[in-house]
Amino acid sequence: MALWRVHVELEDRPGRLGELATAVGRSGCNILSLHVVGEPADDGSVTDELLVKIPDGIEPASMIAAVEQAGIPCTLLVRADATELADTATTALALARMVAADPGSAPQAVATLLRARIVEPGAPARTGHVHTLRVGTSQVHLGRSWPFTATELSRAAALLELAGQLSLTGPPSRRVAQPDPILLLVDGSEVRVRTAAPADLPLVAALHARCSPATRSARFLSATARLDPDELDTLVGAPHTVFGRGAQRTVLALTTDGGSAVGMVNVERTSAAAASFAVVVEDAWQDRGLGTALVRRAAEVAAEQGNEELMATTHTQNMQVVKLLRRAGLRPTAEIAGGMLHVRAPLSPVVTRVG
Repeated sequence: MALWRVHVELEDRPGRLGELATAVGRSGCNILSLHVVGEPADDGSVTDELLVKIPDGIEPASMIAAVEQAGIPCTLLVRADATELADTATTALALARMVAADPGSAPQAVATLLRARIVEPGAPARTGHVHTLRVGTSQVHLGRSWPFTATELSRAAALLELAGQLSLTGPPSRRVAQPDPILLLVDGSEVRVRTAAPADLPLVAALHARCSPATRSARFLSATARLDPDELDTLVGAPHTVFGRGAQRTVLALTTDGGSAVGMVNVERTSAAAASFAVVVEDAWQDRGLGTALVRRAAEVAAEQGNEELMATTHTQNMQVVKLLRRAGLRPTAEIAGGMLHVRAPLSPVVTRVG
């Protein structure tokens, strides 16, 4: 399965959007998201951007052919990745919050918003299209492999205007926030990793809702799409400065813009010697090494608190937790009792590996 970004010129008439969805579906592909990225043309058509999931064995060109046979012109076809599945409005708000905290981060925020990269002046051209935006008294050059639209640039201008206004009023404090560590996954994609806080409750709820029933069941022993409010509070609200018995610490993996949580691991101290853990990774982010990385973080957290082993309880058919522990460098043992799979892994052999 691969994700592709597709731009289409869609006429403004009833039923046209349905014809587009039908054409993509008949080719064996699936539209994951759609939003307007271009301003209306003289004939009323607009540029829509689709994120399309194309299964293995289907050529992207066949999907494009099916769309164009429906009389819908395609103007762009480029590879995308799972980071772009984040909700665009949530991403924009997260970037605005980043700029509000540090107006100097505006160039990077705009680059993230436009899915572009900052191009140094005079550097060799590595992208097909470069656009220059003014940030205060300086300029930032942004490049990417497809053209910028006026609609996108107007959104970027709004973010830059916010940064300019905040720069005039001065920073609210002299405290400089430390950036969250970036984790590089095996496929080259990146996530931010940090400890969860009560303000992250909407991100965790959205992560849970996006997961498939099978993924939810493996983590929470239930496939329900909504978590109980008390359970959500426990996941993100437990104090992590005092790690006493029963206290829980949650580590989140987020998209690099901070707009979506794509994975998390919870560690709860159950005794003086042991801590239980549970990990979940959004389906679109699985098989990239994120689950293994989060288990390593769980081992690190437990070892810091003086625990000697990690424990997990799950369905008997969920052997994935055993595989994750082994990939993280631990040596788990498992037994079935009471109709559940109980897994234990000593921490002492891996303390130096996860520190």
